[in-house]
Amino acid sequence: MQALDGTNSFEGQFLDCSSITTYKSSCMYTCTSSVLQFINILLLPQAIDMASHILLVIASFLAIICASATASDPSPLQDFCVADPTSSVRVNGLPCMDPKLVNASHFFSSELRVPGNTSNPIGFTVTIAQIPGLNTLGLALGRGDYAPEGTSTLHTHPRATEITTVLEGSLIAGFVTSNPENRLVWKVLQKGDVFVFPIGLVHFTFNVGNGPTATIAAFTSQSPGFIRVGDLFATNPSIPDDILAKAFQVDESVIRKLRP
Repeated sequence: MQALDGTNSFEGQFLDCSSITTYKSSCMYTCTSSVLQFINILLLPQAIDMASHILLVIASFLAIICASATASDPSPLQDFCVADPTSSVRVNGLPCMDPKLVNASHFFSSELRVPGNTSNPIGFTVTIAQIPGLNTLGLALGRGDYAPEGTSTLHTHPRATEITTVLEGSLIAGFVTSNPENRLVWKVLQKGDVFVFPIGLVHFTFNVGNGPTATIAAFTSQSPGFIRVGDLFATNPSIPDDILAKAFQVDESVIRKLRP
């Protein structure tokens, strides 16, 4: 058990290939069709001139964009790839275990039954399920436990969207949209409610119930990443006080008080 404390749409005939995950197959088809249309233009006799060279560059550029259009972990090339923790080889994920040694226990975990220890300064802990069978499948799963008034603090997952389900208790969940809007989107959640934190956006949760709160969170990446906003004040080496003061538009004395 591993615990971490403190821790699309269609529009007209075009698709935003950089932002779609649900419709990425349709997106790839649309992008590919666009490239083929450019190639057909290039094959016309009247287009064999300087303009055709420009179109060729554009078509190549579109092909590169379409090839990198997916926004999740790479798709596996086999039914499963149960992680082999004994291997010293490191790839995008862990090396696969011999399929003949695989059994149901590699796709199972009972770790999330047990509440995590919330006796820390922020009253919150995350337990990540260690499921070898999830290796290369682009998913991660964890349990969040909150003491009364416990909080996950402001943080972001740079490689994953998070979807959280409340098992018991109630909490405030919210995220902040990107510049220039910087809008706070938040809601009070009760048992059974679900909330989505879009990939890369700064977000937080806070227990507003009278007792403990527990959640289950799923991530759209095997390795979501975790960046806490407060860690800006504890980097190694440190970001100079004057730079942080200008970034947050506060006096340097405020920055010094925020240093751990």
